[in-house]
Amino acid sequence: MAKIKIQKKDIWIDMTPMSDVMTLLLCFFMLTSTFLTPEPVQVNTPNSVSEVKIPEQDVLNILVTPEGKVFCGTENKNNMQAMLDAMLEKYNISLNANQIKHFREDAMVGAPMSQLAAYLSLDQEKMAEAIQKLGLPLDSVDGGKSEFQKWVTEARNANPDIKLAIKCDSKTPYASIKKLMSELQDMNENRFQLITNLDVKRLND
Repeated sequence: MAKIKIQKKDIWIDMTPMSDVMTLLLCFFMLTSTFLTPEPVQVNTPNSVSEVKIPEQDVLNILVTPEGKVFCGTENKNNMQAMLDAMLEKYNISLNANQIKHFREDAMVGAPMSQLAAYLSLDQEKMAEAIQKLGLPLDSVDGGKSEFQKWVTEARNANPDIKLAIKCDSKTPYASIKKLMSELQDMNENRFQLITNLDVKRLND
């Protein structure tokens, strides 16, 4: 008895709709994603059970390293430029266009005013190395405000609604945090938030 030969047919699936969906998803994620600005120094924040979220806008981020070095900055580049202009006028310092460009590309302010021009004149790679050894001075001069306090003041002048958020390393000495908070309290900045990692395990216990 002869075998019946089954004719093989190629199966063709139209992938065009799937490609359209993937393109739409990619566009959606690209438009809704928030890109994090790299910080000048790596900081490992301590854990806590607080679920209060830090606002995404109008925030002056204050970074404290394990060595007690202080940096500050905000995502709003216009506010950062206004802060810089005011500080340059106070200290009678002028910057060229390339130095200002480097300042706007930097995530945070971390160089003392006496070293700011030299720091901003470096190449990008050397700036990343140099910032590790710098930090805003917390010591007041002639009984006035410290440079850190002046940057905070100009941030407030640039945006009266700005909020303060402190991000410190889990190994930062308590004395450094206390000194920073005292600096803020001396200028009547008594409301600020501490950035921590959510400890889910402790939260569920």
